[in-house]
Amino acid sequence: MTEIRVLTDEAQYRAHSTLFRRAMHGGPPTDEQWSVTLPSYEPDRALAAFDSVEMIGTTQSYGSSLVVPGGARVPHGAVSRVGVRADYTRRGVLTALMREQLSSLPDPVATLRASEGRIYGRFGYGLAGRVRDLEVDTRRAVIPGGMTGRVRMLDQDTADKLLPELHEAIGLRRPGQISRWPGWWARQRDRRTEAENSVTVVHSGPDGDDGFLTYKVSPEKDFQHRLSIEDFEWATDDAWRDLWIYVTRLDLVDHVETEVPLDDASGWLFEDPRVVHTKDVFDEIWLRLVDVPRMLSARTYGAVEPVVIEVHDDLLPANSGSYRVSADGAERVEEQPDLTIPVDLLGAVYLGDTTFSQLAATKRIEGTRLADADALFAVAQKPICGTFF
Repeated sequence: MTEIRVLTDEAQYRAHSTLFRRAMHGGPPTDEQWSVTLPSYEPDRALAAFDSVEMIGTTQSYGSSLVVPGGARVPHGAVSRVGVRADYTRRGVLTALMREQLSSLPDPVATLRASEGRIYGRFGYGLAGRVRDLEVDTRRAVIPGGMTGRVRMLDQDTADKLLPELHEAIGLRRPGQISRWPGWWARQRDRRTEAENSVTVVHSGPDGDDGFLTYKVSPEKDFQHRLSIEDFEWATDDAWRDLWIYVTRLDLVDHVETEVPLDDASGWLFEDPRVVHTKDVFDEIWLRLVDVPRMLSARTYGAVEPVVIEVHDDLLPANSGSYRVSADGAERVEEQPDLTIPVDLLGAVYLGDTTFSQLAATKRIEGTRLADADALFAVAQKPICGTFF
């Protein structure tokens, strides 16, 4: 019989890490890797499934905050390290882990990154945000004009100290962005150490430091190189533009690649917009509304007539019910619904990546007044997280 336990000590944490890495077809952490991984374990947030004394499955969450439409930040669980031992898959272990984690999570919402797209819908997670995989041909890239500020390169020790402070000072500006916890920064330090050519630059404007990016450069052929942006944050349009000027004018770099939101405007920077190419569109944010009434009340809505939405949640039945949503907020009601939706698809529309009308067109949901529902949940900016965990 599968038993779910909260892990409490370093030995259990290390076994948890080893099992997860094995589930991802990797080896156990070395002592050096473990010294960096250990700080990412937080009390009461690492769960494991056991068959008697044997650990057979893992999951974990990190305490964070999430920006919702309208700009509010709500407590958020960043779910990661989800794995089941290969000889125990398809035996209900993952379902038991997900049920226990979501039932005990202290946060009203959770997100994760899905290794496979078919896994998490049955646990109430919806695809709530996608990214464009962008490539810029710097051999033809021309951004008119010069920089308005200054870009300077940092050594790693300085970057390790400055970036957490600067990230917090810049703030979170788009739906889907999350705050970063100390363990996240510890893992980033480790990743930058492993990448011998990782570079961090900071932008300064008239009011001081207001943007940064971290990148690495890899060789292609005949002195040609590809620059991969790994982290890119900015507080002002000038900082964003200047950092794009910096990466596209580097010597011996022929291509720049990065991930951007679906409505990113980078192409308009260049005299020839064809230098910007979308290589792929990929899912990023999988969102689970753990406390539906709280999360419906946390975001803002468009100025249209109220719509009554009936939500079905088999895993967390307390969420099931009808909610009147209007420009004034949301409340639970006993009224005939205008539309009916499972909780995973409510998560999909929550940040504005997709619409009720699109889901209805594919026969995923049923109801009326879809245009009003779309207008209620419309957003000015498409969601992106930009923080991998």
